[in-house]
Amino acid sequence: MSALALYAGQLAEGIAALGLDIPAATQARLIAFGELLLKWNKVYNLTAIRAPQEVLTHHLLDSLAVLPHLSAVTRLADIGSGGGLPGIPLAIVRPELSVTSVETVNKKATFQQQARIELGLANFQPVNARVENLQPEHPYDGVISRAFSSLKDFVELAGHLVGAGGALYAMKGVRPDDEVAALPAGWKLHAVHALTVPGLGAERHLLVIVRG
Repeated sequence: MSALALYAGQLAEGIAALGLDIPAATQARLIAFGELLLKWNKVYNLTAIRAPQEVLTHHLLDSLAVLPHLSAVTRLADIGSGGGLPGIPLAIVRPELSVTSVETVNKKATFQQQARIELGLANFQPVNARVENLQPEHPYDGVISRAFSSLKDFVELAGHLVGAGGALYAMKGVRPDDEVAALPAGWKLHAVHALTVPGLGAERHLLVIVRG
């Protein structure tokens, strides 16, 4: 049995604690992604986290914690996603969600492409580019980042990707009130969701930023 598969029961418990209903076959694909991340991480240094149990809590469950707040999103851009987080777990769990992952580091984008192939993620597309240079054919109704930058930088670099009625979703630790106060003109805080990630003893928040 693989290292991460030993924690499959803990993943199932965490998913239930988040109030999510995810089929066993889909949970197995999440485990497969985590295994792939651990395998490539030995050579490519995709993440500082190397313990299988921490991959489960800090990456998989942390990514899935935002899922209830993305129910209205159909086209999502994940900015500066590194090893494909949260984009790949979200694409696995929501096959009807179109996810574009924007990553500037070539080796990380290469890993994401390999994960797309091995996991058969037709709804996931990695793009090796700088986000400020990206000019999509159609805007996104959701743009998400996880510890990518300050809210000001996030808005200034990725705001052009958001379509009318769409939003920026910033995954943060402690609520960054100083960053909210520094939001550029034309953007405002729409909502703050405190997240409880099972097994992760740290504050987590999802900030929703909209034009206004």
